[in-house]
Amino acid sequence: MSAPFTHLNLDAVKDSAAGFGHAGLEARFARSDLEAEATGIAHQRLAPGKRSPFGHRHLQAEEVYVVIGGGGRVRLDDEIRDVVRLDAIRVAPGVVRAFEAGPNGLEILVFGPHHEADGEIVRGFWDA
Repeated sequence: MSAPFTHLNLDAVKDSAAGFGHAGLEARFARSDLEAEATGIAHQRLAPGKRSPFGHRHLQAEEVYVVIGGGGRVRLDDEIRDVVRLDAIRVAPGVVRAFEAGPNGLEILVFGPHHEADGEIVRGFWDA
């Protein structure tokens, strides 16, 4: 069992996107660093005008995305919506999602339950 609490600055979490060569994207997945047993959390930044390099969906996990900086667009299956600071977007399992940053970039926090091997990458999602 983990400690009764964990305090962590999200900038201290390893940027997973850097290791895959995704220029203009930072993705910090903090569940393990926070010692969270059931909750997933991620902090993501997209540079101005950049898109997520792929879409993804979950089989079981519902996620909530909160825009904390900048703005842009989110694609949810075949629907595209504008997003601005403090927008919260709930995404049900099965929905493919991806983000695109506006001229000021896009910074989001992502929350949801953790289910091992639950995610599926959808390449070329913005091009579909």
